[in-house]
Amino acid sequence: MNEIWGPDSATIIWHWPIALYLFLAGLSSGAMMKALSVEWMNKNKKAPWDAFVRAGVLLAPFSIIIGLIILIFDLTKPLNFYQLLITYNLKSVMSLGVLLLLFYTPLSLAYAIIRFRSTLEQSFLGGIVRNFGALLDFLERNSLWFGRLVFAIAGGVGVYTGFLLSAIQTLPLYNSPILPILFLASGLSSGIAACICFGLIFFEKEVSKDTTKYLLTMDLRVIPIESLLLFALFVGLYFQGGEKAVAAITSLTSGTWAGIFWICVVGFSVVVPSVIALTALKNHAYKVNFILLNSLSIMIGVFALRMYILYAGQIYLGT
Repeated sequence: MNEIWGPDSATIIWHWPIALYLFLAGLSSGAMMKALSVEWMNKNKKAPWDAFVRAGVLLAPFSIIIGLIILIFDLTKPLNFYQLLITYNLKSVMSLGVLLLLFYTPLSLAYAIIRFRSTLEQSFLGGIVRNFGALLDFLERNSLWFGRLVFAIAGGVGVYTGFLLSAIQTLPLYNSPILPILFLASGLSSGIAACICFGLIFFEKEVSKDTTKYLLTMDLRVIPIESLLLFALFVGLYFQGGEKAVAAITSLTSGTWAGIFWICVVGFSVVVPSVIALTALKNHAYKVNFILLNSLSIMIGVFALRMYILYAGQIYLGT
């Protein structure tokens, strides 16, 4: 018996590609929301854009596209995926999610294009970009309203990743109203961490120390919120009694996934970032190596949370 898959591996329907998709969708949402927040802090509202704006608007479309590719190929009949795009059931969470992603993916890509327009026009894609010149001019002139629209839809994507699981009433750990909020908060945390990490590595010349400290402060503030939501998730399940209470207790105390929760989820996304912030980055000191370590730790912890919720929810049924 392979303990990592729980006492009965036959109960596992959704595997790690789904967790990776949920992680990438949440990261995309968080990165776009935080990039836009940083952009709106720019009093001039024009280029040159901060490194974290550039990193976030680039990460958002690429991470969601990669996540969707993983999701499509994880389906048993990936060539039939197009049917989800032409058939909608507004009472289905998955169908609503597909509709949301149908808007978010091209809009996030369009926002990245207008922010990297000058670079793209000088590349081999220049001809294609110039063909859409009138549309891009319109979006740039109305970038504030366009950004607000993308921000709202990005927030919807972050919440949707949790609703996708919480709508499954037959699995106790999934069926909680806390899950969508938890996934939004953790997605925002991973998005901030990814913006910091990729901004420092790929856009070093545009890095602002003040913005770096601002993002570190924001991520540090998300950690207690995320911790409180995790606490509320399991306490809420426990006090509902029955199979939900049993599932909550066993998922935290029994088997490999309980260890993954305490070591990887709590350890990497709560304890390690808190220790780094209170020691090496005390008063948000600008120490690049520790900032990168902090960001990587948070991203590992958020991915571990997706893995834990996905697998533990299918294994610990409270029976």
